[in-house]
Amino acid sequence: PKRTRIGHAGTLDPLATGVLVLGLGEATRLIEYVQRMDKVYRTRLLLGARSDSDDADGVITPVAGAVAADAATVAKCVAAFVGVLAQVPPAYSAAKVAGQRAYDRARRGEAVVLSPRRVQVHAIHILDYSYPYLDLEVRCGKGVYIRSLARDIGARLGCGALVHTLRRTRIGPFTSEEALTLDADAQTVHTHLLPMEKAVGELPQLVLPESGRKCLEQGQAITLPEALKGVENNTEVAVVDAAGRLAAVALVDPVRPQLRPIKVFQSKKR
Repeated sequence: PKRTRIGHAGTLDPLATGVLVLGLGEATRLIEYVQRMDKVYRTRLLLGARSDSDDADGVITPVAGAVAADAATVAKCVAAFVGVLAQVPPAYSAAKVAGQRAYDRARRGEAVVLSPRRVQVHAIHILDYSYPYLDLEVRCGKGVYIRSLARDIGARLGCGALVHTLRRTRIGPFTSEEALTLDADAQTVHTHLLPMEKAVGELPQLVLPESGRKCLEQGQAITLPEALKGVENNTEVAVVDAAGRLAAVALVDPVRPQLRPIKVFQSKKR
């Protein structure tokens, strides 16, 4: 039987549950656009303790003398983590150190020093607070580690914190309510496949006549359509036919008034 290529848009921590977006066949070429989408997590933090992995799967150490902060202090602390952050990934993470995964070094007992990364947290909602548990809903951009967020909230409160439970409820338009379980049978999976256009739903969309689509499919740039004259240079655009089927992802050329293809999908193969 013919094998189908499969890719994913980002793994989950071993402790975590929730949405994992898979791309099949040609849709694997669009995974990078899903990875850029905002994500929503629900997490329960355990305050008053730390962990070498920043979650409950690691070696947990109670913080001596930890004091329960009042609700107002917790709310002020949490609010400080909304916005652009310089976040240090956990030692047990897929971030690379000198060409090796940080978690491989950490498991060997090596000291792991990671550089902070620029990430963005759009919103944090406190769902419940009853010390030592703090339940949060977090909406964030690419690259945010909820374990690092927990660690840093705990450090700011002075009591330590780790992720006790974690669930990813959404990536862009893909929600946990619509997701299938990993043990779903082949027929169920087939009937729930989503059109690949959904992976580029956050890109500007351009409907092109067949002549323009043919040029792009053949790797040729076309004169910038009037509809894109106000669009910034280097903007990626989803080019579709009249039925909304994806023909290409194209780029507004930064030098010439052109639209040039970067990924093409020939309709005869769809």
